[in-house]
Amino acid sequence: MTFELLASAVTIGSDSNHLNPVKLFLHADIVVQSIMAGLILASVWVWAIIISFMLRIGSLNRKCAEYEEGFWEAQNFEAYQKERRRGDVPMGKVAGAGLAEWRRNAAMPKFDPDGARERIALAMTSSVGEESDRISNRLNFLATVGSVAPFVGLFGTVWGIMNSFFQIGQQQNSSLAVVAPGISEALFATAIGLFAAIPAVIAYNRFSHRVNLFESRLQRFADRLHSALTRELEQR
Repeated sequence: MTFELLASAVTIGSDSNHLNPVKLFLHADIVVQSIMAGLILASVWVWAIIISFMLRIGSLNRKCAEYEEGFWEAQNFEAYQKERRRGDVPMGKVAGAGLAEWRRNAAMPKFDPDGARERIALAMTSSVGEESDRISNRLNFLATVGSVAPFVGLFGTVWGIMNSFFQIGQQQNSSLAVVAPGISEALFATAIGLFAAIPAVIAYNRFSHRVNLFESRLQRFADRLHSALTRELEQR
């Protein structure tokens, strides 16, 4: 009986025997409706994060490529950094952290080469981590939706099926016409949960890889700048 109900439920959503998402939502129990609404909002926010991240990471890569090319061509690193200080370029912030620490060490009355190298490296490594965290600060939401949304949808489905069987007991009627619409509405909650979770998981994995690549790019720039700055300090 249960399998017959589940099989028939997916074909009952409107008068024309085609699934109608609006009717499925409107005819659902208030608990199932609340779950559906929450999942729909989560899905909208997931897509907003996806679009925002794609635009942002593309813009940052272009800005960093332009900054790096000009930086290594500049005759004076500090002068170039001052010219580009107002730009929102992560690579510029890493360079700024390294150059600031370089100036402090160059001004010390007693120069310690080993300590200077360590402090400059630490300053830029810390800046790289900060920029990486800033870029990926909303990706955790994608991971949360990807792991939780299917279970939230499943809870809505279980609740809806329980309500359908409750209706059987109340009406003393176990016909498909009575219970199948309720089960189809309940199954729709799981469908919405999967609709929210699948793009969230794919985007999280893809964007995490992009963040790792971007962080590696910043770290390579920091390592190269660290070598250049420590060479200048040792020549003093």
